[in-house]
Amino acid sequence: MILYDISMTIKEQMAVYKNKKEKRPHLIVKSDFSNSPVYETRLEMDLHTGTHIDMPRHVLPDGTTSEHWGQEEFFTRCVVLDFTSIDNEAITAGHLEDKEKGKQNGSPVINREKTVLLKTKNSLKDAFDFNFTYLEISAAAYLAKKNVRGVGIDALGIERNQAGHGTHKLLLKAGIWIIEGLRLHEVPEGDYILAVMPLKIKGVEALPARAVLLDSNTGLAP
Repeated sequence: MILYDISMTIKEQMAVYKNKKEKRPHLIVKSDFSNSPVYETRLEMDLHTGTHIDMPRHVLPDGTTSEHWGQEEFFTRCVVLDFTSIDNEAITAGHLEDKEKGKQNGSPVINREKTVLLKTKNSLKDAFDFNFTYLEISAAAYLAKKNVRGVGIDALGIERNQAGHGTHKLLLKAGIWIIEGLRLHEVPEGDYILAVMPLKIKGVEALPARAVLLDSNTGLAP
């Protein structure tokens, strides 16, 4: 079995969105062996830290929160699409159409059974890049039309300075979940089984998560 851990490591000096201090996680030693028989650490962090799932409430005032999304949503067949070679900073519908021209085993690369993960130059960098590659709204519309299960990207945002958060809203209104902050550097383009385990927190707009990919030939199926 080939397994890829595609999650970011939570640590105090990790990359955070736009390098904002308020988004940086803090590990605080609550007790150590000098003042207690046990060692305990407190974690303070934004729910959008590292690898995380965005819920509709993140951008939609009447959007659903975490308890309305079951764990089965995040265990799916998926396809990793490699866009590390594109010069443009945005993935457009045209880029996705080019991928569709190639077929895998006679089936479309992108379809309603799959989550689509976008591998870009973002995976080659550890520090936050203000010019990170993002998903342009035409590409979001293309994926929504394909009725995919979910969309993931190796950036801490799926869009970059887009007025009105159109990419987020289009996908989430269509019932397509979003996972940001993936690490796909070592993952070849192709089909996989995606397993995402978000923290079980009620009533929030985002969930930190651990995400792994299994080779699609393992025999496991969602």
